Amino acid sequence: MKFTIEHLVKQFENKEVLRDINFTFEEGKIYGLLGRNGAGKTTLFNCINRDIKADSGSFYLEIDGQSRELSAEDIGYVLSTPTVPEFLTGREFLKFFIEINEKSIGEFRPLDEYFDYMSIAREDRDKLLKDYSHGMKNKMQMLINIIARPNILLLDEPLTSLDVVVAEEMKELLRNLKEGRITIFSTHLMDLALDLCDEIVLLSHGELEVVEKSSLDSHEFKEKIIAALREENHD
Repeated sequence: MKFTIEHLVKQFENKEVLRDINFTFEEGKIYGLLGRNGAGKTTLFNCINRDIKADSGSFYLEIDGQSRELSAEDIGYVLSTPTVPEFLTGREFLKFFIEINEKSIGEFRPLDEYFDYMSIAREDRDKLLKDYSHGMKNKMQMLINIIARPNILLLDEPLTSLDVVVAEEMKELLRNLKEGRITIFSTHLMDLALDLCDEIVLLSHGELEVVEKSSLDSHEFKEKIIAALREENHD
């Protein structure tokens, strides 16, 4: 499976955020989308997810040699700030999600098995989501995307504000989930990208560029990347 972006352009007033992006992502890998804050990582995700309209560009998914346009069902999107219905309990939310997606999900497990998989304590499963910590809300976002099994998983800096234990749990989970899907993980933290991701893609000056991980292990190359990001910050 491959996901291809062709000639993606997005401009806000006089600022061109994404400049004729052409790129192909392959399944079974976690791609680290590396860029400074404000580089356009979230804009790229929002264009792919059609939360905002691109000025131009196309998105294609190729499965078993057959190419088609990307559909909403292909995409799972985990936001940096979790968005969950806080008036529901964790169990109610999970049950509701499964019920409204029953046809597309197919077979599913007992609810407690899902909670066990995400290491959500039994005493927390019937609490209102408004009383969940940031990390627990993030786990719930991840959980519904695990159940839905999208072809493409977009992760918009989901680990930045988590404590060390939860962040490590999430990283291990993502490593275990990468087979059979395309995972794109945005971050402005170079060390996190190196630790978690199979491929590094730099978003700078509105363009995507593959960066060899072996190069990023070099202090000189890291300094070059940091200098490029600083330069962009002053554009």
